[in-house]
Amino acid sequence: MENKTNTQLPQNFVADDEIDLKELFSAIWQGKWLITAITTVFAIGSVIFALMQPNIYKSEALLSPVTEKQGGGLSALAGQFGGLASLAGINLGGGASGDKSQLAIQILKSREFTSSFIQKHNILPDLMAVEEWNRNDNSISYDPKLYNSTSQKWVREVNLPKHPKPSMQEAYKEFAKILNIGTDKETGMVTISIEHQSPYIAQNWVKWLVADINTEMKIRDVSEAHKSIQFLENELKQTRVSDIRTMLFSLVEEQTKTIMFSKVRDEYVFKTIDPALVPEEKAKPKRALICVLGTMLGGMLGVMLVLIRHFVRKES
Repeated sequence: MENKTNTQLPQNFVADDEIDLKELFSAIWQGKWLITAITTVFAIGSVIFALMQPNIYKSEALLSPVTEKQGGGLSALAGQFGGLASLAGINLGGGASGDKSQLAIQILKSREFTSSFIQKHNILPDLMAVEEWNRNDNSISYDPKLYNSTSQKWVREVNLPKHPKPSMQEAYKEFAKILNIGTDKETGMVTISIEHQSPYIAQNWVKWLVADINTEMKIRDVSEAHKSIQFLENELKQTRVSDIRTMLFSLVEEQTKTIMFSKVRDEYVFKTIDPALVPEEKAKPKRALICVLGTMLGGMLGVMLVLIRHFVRKES
């Protein structure tokens, strides 16, 4: 008796599974018109949504970090006078690469640099109030609910602590969404890109970013060099030991070279390999993909509703 029961249980389970599977297909077939209707609605909605999305253009520049291979006398100075140089805040290197690209990248991503960049170039309306880019005359239309281009005043309605004119914190968040900085681990090349409705604005902003970060890094190094020279000159006034004075003069000479070098080179940290261009083709949205995913979502939702309705009726 026990053997007979054991052999029959799997067969019953298989039969139940077959019945359930047939039941599911039957329920789906009976609700095919509802599924078709929901899928059609989602398909039409996804097409309308895709067509409503503005074209976004991406302009990018390929940059090579500028490395300073300082050997010879500077390496010797680093070995002999590294302690005093560190005390003065002077970085002599050690014959290694003087690559400052990683520091420059972090500065590019910083709130302070971004806020300064937005205010310097007066790009806040183009960042946060653009409604449409007009290809025919290369002009920008602004959302009248946000910005009055005639009076150049912000008119958006917001609740405190926000104000009609966006703060730099808001602007930073929006700018971070359209800025992308990538580094190739193998070559060390850096790519800076901006996405915007206007391909011309995207190109200009990339160019300005490269120029501004080079200027920023140059100003920082020159400022440090001047402070170091001031420190070393004070030390020269206080010592009469010839060997120490010779060393101090050598350090002053190296800092003077840094200042001179910054004046003759515009591409101080990043050298442009492939400059930013005005893109002819949009980067997004992927309208075909939006339509396909919207249609698939509608189909799956329709099947779920049909099955839920079937089992609710079955239980009642």
